[in-house]
Amino acid sequence: TLDLTYRRTPCFAKFAEMEEMVNMEAEINEVQPLLLSLTISSALQFYFIGKKCEILQDMNRHLDAILKEKRDLRKRLIKHRCQESLPIEATYHKCIVELLTEAVTFIEKLESHLQSVRSIPQIPHMMNNMDTALSKTKVLMIELEELTEQILKWEELQKEVYSN
Repeated sequence: TLDLTYRRTPCFAKFAEMEEMVNMEAEINEVQPLLLSLTISSALQFYFIGKKCEILQDMNRHLDAILKEKRDLRKRLIKHRCQESLPIEATYHKCIVELLTEAVTFIEKLESHLQSVRSIPQIPHMMNNMDTALSKTKVLMIELEELTEQILKWEELQKEVYSN
């Protein structure tokens, strides 16, 4: 009979419920930042995936244009050139032949012409080198003249010595 009359007191029952609610709120507070970081990271991943997709689409368009150009170039190379050339009147054939020979000789000499043009900025330095070389040559000529005079004097002295 005691067991039948026994009831839990309402204040302790309320306390257990309150404790359970506090535990649930603590769990929610622990899980909430994780969920927030997961949603942020997934949003960032979608953003960067979208950017990468745009970049890949741009590259794909560029490569597609290159392939089309390559096909067009191949078609043009396969075509015979005589289909695209303009007819030249017979009176100008001689002039064209002369022009072509001049063009060929110009192309052959093009490298030497380019080398000459490239050397233009070095001309002042080369002129300075030539000036120093000229002055050294003048000094050497003066020394040579002095030596020849000394040799001639020595030769005359030797002749006088042998003649005496």
